[in-house]
Amino acid sequence: MNSAPAAPVASATAKIFAPLVRQFLDFLKLEKHFSDYTVKSYGADLIQFCQFLSGEIGGEHAQAARSNGIAELAIDDKLAKVEPLGVREFLAYLYGQNYTKSTTARKLATLRSFYKYLIRRGLVSINPLSTIRTPKQEKRLPRCLDLEQVQKLLEAPGDADLLSARDRAMLEVLYSSGIRVSELVDLEMSDLDLVEGVLRIRGKGRKDRLTPIGSQAIKALQRYFELRQLDHKSQNGSSTQRVFLNKHGESLSTRSVRRKLDKYLMMAGLDPGISPHTLRHSFATHLLNNGADLRSVQELLGHQSLSTTQIYTHLSTTRMKQVYDHAHPRAGSDPIPHPASPSTIYPAKAG
Repeated sequence: MNSAPAAPVASATAKIFAPLVRQFLDFLKLEKHFSDYTVKSYGADLIQFCQFLSGEIGGEHAQAARSNGIAELAIDDKLAKVEPLGVREFLAYLYGQNYTKSTTARKLATLRSFYKYLIRRGLVSINPLSTIRTPKQEKRLPRCLDLEQVQKLLEAPGDADLLSARDRAMLEVLYSSGIRVSELVDLEMSDLDLVEGVLRIRGKGRKDRLTPIGSQAIKALQRYFELRQLDHKSQNGSSTQRVFLNKHGESLSTRSVRRKLDKYLMMAGLDPGISPHTLRHSFATHLLNNGADLRSVQELLGHQSLSTTQIYTHLSTTRMKQVYDHAHPRAGSDPIPHPASPSTIYPAKAG
């Protein structure tokens, strides 16, 4: 077999992942228990950074790297010898490619984690990102559905047949529990306790948590299971332990959930830009609007940091401000008149 023609592409990929980057990705997966999707994202960010250091991308920097002989160094040497200036040049390249601030911040976070790992392993002595600031990001509030919109969406599938009942149950569980779509498709039958109304969720980093679900979600699941028992493929497929299955009796994918949601958004006449994560945002916001405390919402969402949950307080604060503006006599532009009518004349006291 002659592999010479394909060598440049193959060797580039091999160099990028060998060995420090590969060690780091294995660490994330095997020790930190990050999801495959997260590990893949970290890997993609590091691929791009290595390509930049190697001179494969980067315009003027690429030419300088080749002229200075940097591109000839082994990939590990490049990574170990990076200086803050090199990181800044990478940021300038991202800016020139019109990457958003949030994407740039994520790539920086990947590099910070990578170099912290190298320092802990004694492979690098100086962190080239120690003086690099993360670009200030625009604060964007997560999208949220109101109660009427949620009702329209949840009622759209119906439950007349197996797939409709499955889709209704999926949407009900997403909104009732606030779990991520990846957590939804990973649910197994043993994770359900419909008597107590509790789900066991395997969250990020394989950290399990218990989260309650409401009566409507339980009712939707029971209807789905009734029809599922009558379906031959669901009973004899290779993924019978999973809660949500596709029409072939196999595990449902996150992409399939997204496609189903798109279908029901159209049926309900709602914004097609709504994502499955919008139901998670709506779950958190509606809880806070109805008096739930922030710490409880943090635990239900499975957030490690309370600061991650605090973004939902902005949404609930917006709602409180609307209530205030509507109800407080001095909040609006037209103050509510004093109960005493201007025509009312009070007699002066004698003496």
